[in-house]
Amino acid sequence: MTAGPQGIDVLCLGEVLIDFMPAGPGVAPGSIGGFTPAAGGAPANVAAGLARLGVRSAFLGRAGADGFGRFLARALADAGVDAGGLRLVPGARTPVAFVSLDAEGEREFLFYSEPMAGFSPADFDPAAVAAARLLHTGSIGLIAPEARQASRTAVETARRHGRLLSFDANLRLSLWPDRDTAERLIREGIAAAGIVKLSDEELEFLTGTSEPEAGGRTLWHGDLRLLVVTHGRDGSTFLTRDACERVPGMAVATVDTTGAGDAFVAALLAGILEDVGTAFTPSRLRGICRFANAAGALATTSPGAIPALPDRAAVNRLLGG
Repeated sequence: MTAGPQGIDVLCLGEVLIDFMPAGPGVAPGSIGGFTPAAGGAPANVAAGLARLGVRSAFLGRAGADGFGRFLARALADAGVDAGGLRLVPGARTPVAFVSLDAEGEREFLFYSEPMAGFSPADFDPAAVAAARLLHTGSIGLIAPEARQASRTAVETARRHGRLLSFDANLRLSLWPDRDTAERLIREGIAAAGIVKLSDEELEFLTGTSEPEAGGRTLWHGDLRLLVVTHGRDGSTFLTRDACERVPGMAVATVDTTGAGDAFVAALLAGILEDVGTAFTPSRLRGICRFANAAGALATTSPGAIPALPDRAAVNRLLGG
């Protein structure tokens, strides 16, 4: 694989897949109707979200050399992502996930194929990691042994070059062999990162409490600069070494929550990269998290992940700017 172009702000490493979303209105919770394909996968969503916000992003991952893989490569490129690091491999199976609503109206994911599509150290590009200002990864890249080895090497490379490291817990328990392995390896990802994003549910899974400061402090380590816990429509809480504050969410008409957390992460990283020197102060983080809350809210107003990610003008309109 050739290295990506110089000047990339964020390199997102991980899974890219097709989310088959419920098609059309009126699909009752607990029933099955038609499905519409949409590009997804948390790190790919973050890369697209960053590009929509004007941040130079690139993606590093793997898919099949098939119609689905080509669909994903086009979706990333159309979103403004440098997709040169997406390997389309003959014989590999492009991952897909069917998204449905359970009887209570909550999302359920049914995954087919290994989410990292066989990503291994052979797919890893150290020059691309070194060229970026920030490396963003997630927990899915730690499940399969070869992908885990490649993800660890990427993190070590980023650390060696003094790059920022961001990690999203993105817990999908059905993909893990067991709960203990999921907890252990997600904690490993947190321990290597300087910026961590968790949901309420992920915080409780890891710490036994959904209270951000009590749970977050048990995960704190010397290299961690920011831990953010998202609360859905109720906003987010940021923790730094010396501060803990809650930032209210935004009221919108929600259609589909798929990708909302990824839109939040993209906006969070975009805000941090505007001025890294001051980004981790409470005064800056209040504004950054408010911007990220708005981006996450807007992503729920349309179906799908990448198709619903907002641009900067849309976020500013919601904020009244």
